[in-house]
Amino acid sequence: MRPPVRRNAQARRWSLLALLYLAAVVTAALPAAAQSIAVVLDQAKVMRIPERTSTVVVGNPLIADVSVQTGGLVVVTGKGYGVTNFIALDNRGNILLEQLIEVRGPEDHVVVVYRGVERESYSCTPKCERRITLGDTPDYFDATLTQTGRRDGQAQGTGAGNEPRGR
Repeated sequence: MRPPVRRNAQARRWSLLALLYLAAVVTAALPAAAQSIAVVLDQAKVMRIPERTSTVVVGNPLIADVSVQTGGLVVVTGKGYGVTNFIALDNRGNILLEQLIEVRGPEDHVVVVYRGVERESYSCTPKCERRITLGDTPDYFDATLTQTGRRDGQAQGTGAGNEPRGR
């Protein structure tokens, strides 16, 4: 009775090896799984794309923007919270790279104040100042954005308050 037991054990080993080999072959034949890149909202990351890339596609440009640079580089900028994908294609339409882009909120030096349902964000580096952040109460967001726009306009010499004096 022992020889049949050995044959069954050997047959099971060979079956297991054959299954492992088949799994390895199938896995190698599948396209590479999409990798993920994490970007902080309103910040950018630089990454390399394959040399033969002729077209880039962003699934949702409200979440991330991708700007193609020379030398096989792209700049990925976080525009809104969430996850989208980025695809690089060659001139035949073959996928050279597919990558998930996850845009997260800032984690360091940001204080969020809740007043009931109203939300305000502050950048505390080192002193707390108003910060324009998606999800803040519209009045707070708009007031901070208006102030920032006016300041930037004045700094560029195009904003209100730059009229010649003495009129």
